[in-house]
Amino acid sequence: MDGIHDMGGRQGFGRVRYALKAQTFHEPWEKRVNALYSLAVKCGIFNMDEYRHAIERMEPRHYLSASYYERSLTSLATLCVEKGILTREELERRAQGQFPLSMPSAPGRGNVETRPTLKPGDKVRVRTDHVPGHVRMPGYIRGKTGVVVGVSPKYPFPDAHAHGIHAEDEPTYDVRFNAEELWPHDADPAHVHVGVFESYLERVS
Repeated sequence: MDGIHDMGGRQGFGRVRYALKAQTFHEPWEKRVNALYSLAVKCGIFNMDEYRHAIERMEPRHYLSASYYERSLTSLATLCVEKGILTREELERRAQGQFPLSMPSAPGRGNVETRPTLKPGDKVRVRTDHVPGHVRMPGYIRGKTGVVVGVSPKYPFPDAHAHGIHAEDEPTYDVRFNAEELWPHDADPAHVHVGVFESYLERVS
């Protein structure tokens, strides 16, 4: 899914700001939100791919202005409404005002039928697919070539798992990219490693 959430590798935002020993939570409500969405996943109300996709579906201006835990709260509330756990009216009655939810979901997709089985040393290219639903491929590697250097165990394919679509589990490949190819004229000589699902790749001769 192409959206405002896919900021990885984008330029123009300046230095990444961080603080050593930063607090994990700043307000009591953040702890409750974190605990509630973790409980919902544990109880099988929704899975982590559904949770991530509900954040991706946030209205872009809301996403940009929201804190980390406000995004979690929006995802949690959206999925609870969509799953019939509660209603928007109940949320707004408790909030005493409007409660913004994420936008409707687009259809997902199953595995790519022609996906290759790869091994370390294989040269690969990331497919240029534009997926309307959830996808776990960062946009900055789309169409780029790299080399497989490792293989991870199979995991539910996120493009399907976020939408309740049946699909085979897939391995992810640790793919090594040349930073100067990812960001021509704007990167130092270096390598970038990305975990890439099998359906996102094609072998290059």
